Amino acid sequence: MQVPAHVDYERPPTLAAALELLAGYGEQARALAGGHSLIPMMKLRLAQPELLVDIGRLTELRYIRTERDELAIGALATHAELLAAPGVPAIFRDAERVIADPVVRSWGTIGGSLCQADPSEDLSAAFAAARASAVIRGRDHARVVPVREFCTGPYQTVLEPGELLTELRVPLRGVTGSGYEKVARRVGDWSLAAVGVVAGLADGVIGHVGIGVTAVGARQFCVPEAETFLAGRPATIENFAAAGRIAADHCDPAPDQRGPADYKRHLVAELTVRALTRACA
Repeated sequence: MQVPAHVDYERPPTLAAALELLAGYGEQARALAGGHSLIPMMKLRLAQPELLVDIGRLTELRYIRTERDELAIGALATHAELLAAPGVPAIFRDAERVIADPVVRSWGTIGGSLCQADPSEDLSAAFAAARASAVIRGRDHARVVPVREFCTGPYQTVLEPGELLTELRVPLRGVTGSGYEKVARRVGDWSLAAVGVVAGLADGVIGHVGIGVTAVGARQFCVPEAETFLAGRPATIENFAAAGRIAADHCDPAPDQRGPADYKRHLVAELTVRALTRACA
């Protein structure tokens, strides 16, 4: 099956109008932004909404700006815009360079990628490492959820019917280092495994650290056990290796055509060491 089921289509002029439509249809409505994830699912009849609410032209959700000590990213900012924007933490540029290809990065949106909640999504790991927050709005309410709590399972999020992810907020911690390491079968492909790190050092000792992991069954795209181990320890290769083993032990990769589970755990351990080395350098 390669033809979507019948669906009604609306293109509201404002965010308020979009939220009104979504609230009216509840679970039977889906928001359409770039469409690179939703349209293929509709063609395969894996998604069959009654209403598509096209928010792709809502310019009020398309921005990247610094607000005090946070980076605010509108949900409709594209991958290409995040890659090119000045002042964006390096982990996002590193991650965006290995996401898909230039055509997809020009149309795909940041909010759409996170809302898809694909278990191999690169940006989910990058935002988890940066300890970002998600701003969610409904017709008559708004709430803020840590990105580490946004995904509740494969292709599932905390979004309720009638709600939209409108913004990502990334704390800017001053002088930090970061690294994003990915292994894939070919350029632009989904990860076999990928690890992102954001870390701060003081006199060679790790102060704060965030480790994001994707494609290997890590709960909420992060490994807090490895972060807890590293905090307050010297930035040495021995400690990096120990953190890598902890990260691998707390992942639950599924064997598939991309490789067996043991190989993916090995990748997690090795990529954690590489990302930590880059971040702390």
